[in-house]
Amino acid sequence: MAPQPRVPCTCAAALYARQPRKGRPLTVHHLDQLLLVCSLVLLVAVAAVRISSRSGLPSLLVYLGIGVAMGQDGVGDIHFDNTELTQVIGYAALVVILAEGGLGTKWKEVRPVLSSAATLALAGVAVSVGVTAAGAHYLVGLDWRQAFIIGAVVSSTDAAAVFSVLRRIPLPARVTGTLEAESGFNDAPVVILVVAFSTAGPVEHWYMLVAEIALELAIGAAMGIAVGWLGSWGMRHVALPASGLYPIAVMAIAVTAYAAGALAHGSGFLAVYLASMVLGNAKLPHWPATRGFAEGLGWIAQIGMFVLLGLLVTPHELGDDVWPALLIGLVLTMVARPLSVVVSLTPFRVPWQEQTLMSWAGLRGAVPIILATIPMVNGVEGSRRIFNIVFVLVVVYTLVQGPTLPWLARKLKLGEGAEAADLGIESAPLERLRGHLLSVAIPGESKMHGVEVNELRLPAGAAVTLVVRDGKSFVPLPSTVLRRGDELLVVATDPVRDAAERRLRAVGHGGKLAGWLGTDGAGAGAGR
Repeated sequence: MAPQPRVPCTCAAALYARQPRKGRPLTVHHLDQLLLVCSLVLLVAVAAVRISSRSGLPSLLVYLGIGVAMGQDGVGDIHFDNTELTQVIGYAALVVILAEGGLGTKWKEVRPVLSSAATLALAGVAVSVGVTAAGAHYLVGLDWRQAFIIGAVVSSTDAAAVFSVLRRIPLPARVTGTLEAESGFNDAPVVILVVAFSTAGPVEHWYMLVAEIALELAIGAAMGIAVGWLGSWGMRHVALPASGLYPIAVMAIAVTAYAAGALAHGSGFLAVYLASMVLGNAKLPHWPATRGFAEGLGWIAQIGMFVLLGLLVTPHELGDDVWPALLIGLVLTMVARPLSVVVSLTPFRVPWQEQTLMSWAGLRGAVPIILATIPMVNGVEGSRRIFNIVFVLVVVYTLVQGPTLPWLARKLKLGEGAEAADLGIESAPLERLRGHLLSVAIPGESKMHGVEVNELRLPAGAAVTLVVRDGKSFVPLPSTVLRRGDELLVVATDPVRDAAERRLRAVGHGGKLAGWLGTDGAGAGAGR
C-alpha cells in the first residue's frame, strides 16, 4: 500500500484519502476543503456531547457514528483503509487522553486504592485474557493465536470512556478511584501482550513474557515519576512571561514522559499517566487554565480518534461477525470481567456491592479498536475479522453498559451517602489577593439545602459572596437560606482554601450539624 500524504488532522487524512495516491501536493484549495470538513465535524461532535450527556451514552459512540457516516458505506463515501496511519494517530490521541486523565486524577482518592487498582490492572488482565481467549476458541472456533489476541485486545478498559462516564456518576471515591487508576494502568500490559501475540503468537515460555512486562512497566513507572517530579519542580520555580505558556509546558512535559519511557524500552503509556498525575497534584501556577487546556485537547483527541476508527470500519463486512462478537462479549462481560474483579479485589476486602459495580463498569472504547489494528499492521492471518469482531463488541456492549451504570449504582445503594451528595467545586486563582474563587453547585441530594449562610461556619478568610438562584444572582445575608440548585461563589484566601472546601463538602453531607457529627474533617470546622 502506498503511503498516505502527511496532512494536518484526522479529518484531513480521511478526506485527502479520496485523492489519487501519486504524490499530489496539498494545495491551498484542498486546505480550504479540509478545514471546512474538520470544523464541521468538530462542531457536530461538540453538539453531540449534549445528546450523549442526556442519554447517558459515552460520547465515543456518537463520534464512531460520525466516522461511519462519513465512510464508504455512508453519505460521505470516503474510502479510508490506512491501518498504519490509524494506529499512529490512535497512539498519539491515547497519549493526550491519558495525560488529560492523569492531570484530573486526585492523588488523595487514588492513594488508598493504589494497590487494588494495580492488582486489577495486572492480575485482573491476566485472568480476563485467559477466560476470554478460551471463550473465543471454544465457542467461536478461532485458533488459539487469534483467540489470545482478541482476549488481550478487549481486556483493556478505555480511559476515555471511563473518565467521561464515571465523573458524571456520584459514586464512592474508592470505586471511582479504583476504576480510573485501573484504566490508566492497564493499557500498558495489554499493549505489550497484543504486540507479543501479534508478532509471534502465544509464547512458549510464559515466564519470559511476564518478566518482559514487569521490566517495561518498571521502566515506564520510574520514567514517568521522574519526569513528572522534575517537570513540576521546574514549573514552580520558572516564571514564564505569559500565563498561556503554562498549559503548553505541562502537556509538553507529559508527552516527554511518554517518549522517554518508550525510547527507554519501557511503557510509555504508564509513564505519561504517572507523570500527568504527579503534575496534576503539584499545585502548579495557573492550574485552572492548564486544566481547561488539557481537557480541550483531550476532547479533540477523542473526536479525531473515534471518527478515524469509524472511517476505517466497513459496515457491510460486519454481518458475519455480529454473533461471534456478541458471544465473546458475553463471555467477557458476564464471566471474564467479574472473575478478574473477584480474584483481584477480594484480598483487599472490597464489599460485594462495589465489586459488582466495578465488574459492570469495565467500559471498552477506542483503545481496544486501536489495539485491533496491531495484528492488521503485522499481517496476522484473520486480522480483519479480529478488527470487525472487536468493533461490534465495543459498540454493542458500550451501548448496554454505559446507560445502565447509574441504575445499577442506585440498585446497589452506591449512589447514596457522602459521595452521592458531594458538591461540584471549581477553583480559579486570585493571584494578587492570594486567594481562590470557589464555584459550588448544590445538588438535589445535598443536605446543604435548608442551611443558612452563617450556619456554614466557614473558616476565617472565606466568605459566600454571591448566590445564583433560578438564573438570578444576589449577595446573600448571613440569614439567607440555601436551596437545592443554588450556585454559590465563595472567596477563600490561600491558607484556608482547603479547609473551606472540606467544610463545604462536610455540610453537603451532614447538614448544619456537620461539626458535631464529626464530618467536617481536620480544620474544616474552624468557625468564625
